[in-house]
Amino acid sequence: MDPDISIMFQSPSSRGLSEDRVRVELSPRYNRRPLPQYEARIAESWSQRCQQNPWLFNGSKFRIHSASLEREESGEEEGGEGRQERGVLLRLRLGLTCYRDFMGTNWAPWAAVLQQRGLGELGDSQAYLAEPLGVGAMLLTADDSFVFLKRSERVGEAPGKIDIPGGHPEPKAVAVGIPEESIQLKDLSEELVVQELFFSVLAEIRDEVNLPLHSLHKPILLGIARNNTSAGRASAEFYIRCSLTSEEVKHFYWEGGPEAQESTNIVFIKREAILRLEENALLWSELCPSAKGAVKLYSLVQPV
Repeated sequence: MDPDISIMFQSPSSRGLSEDRVRVELSPRYNRRPLPQYEARIAESWSQRCQQNPWLFNGSKFRIHSASLEREESGEEEGGEGRQERGVLLRLRLGLTCYRDFMGTNWAPWAAVLQQRGLGELGDSQAYLAEPLGVGAMLLTADDSFVFLKRSERVGEAPGKIDIPGGHPEPKAVAVGIPEESIQLKDLSEELVVQELFFSVLAEIRDEVNLPLHSLHKPILLGIARNNTSAGRASAEFYIRCSLTSEEVKHFYWEGGPEAQESTNIVFIKREAILRLEENALLWSELCPSAKGAVKLYSLVQPV
């Protein structure tokens, strides 16, 4: 597999996982472990970045700790035959983190040292990292092409690379009315966090590609991929069908959406080409790691 990526979780079924198959467990146990001698470095690094880029702001994010499959069971049956298995559930264990800590851990020059210490001291290479959970979309048009975007040269991550639509689920969308810097886990409903996880990927398509929400089918979770160029930062990758053709999608894109400045062009790749994309060394090298992870998961799951 490409060293830029690794797979944290893959759907066990080609149907993927729908929203009702996902559960979230929130706990302070799943927050980043602070490492006293590095906290000042994180703060100083953030201050320097803000001086260089005054538009930066420190938003709250969900931190992914782990993910596991479970069997959903019903209650006792009338015949006394015990519990009945109903299906597979994915449980995501989440804490809270922030963009400042992401830049000061996963993206910092000392990220590898934090991983080594986490593994040696706690048995978890990611324990001292922010690990904000991202979302991404393998978006398929009505005429069987996937939608990619060429990232602007002015964005912080992977400038000029080809990416999928994506971003982050936002705690502030769940803790409505609470100042973002004051959000705590007790302010969040686990059920609403699941809803935000699945809606946020639709919102990113709306804002980056400028597509109306009514043109998008319900997201199906393919799995979770790690970006090893940012110390294993994880992103939940979804498969989403669109009722519009490539030409119609292109028309909406060039009209411009709220986040149009993040990309400079739109790219379409046919479904059959996606399954062989790793063999196309030139095009594969142009993809940023988040797109590589999503393509890999789609190739492994291949939802219909």
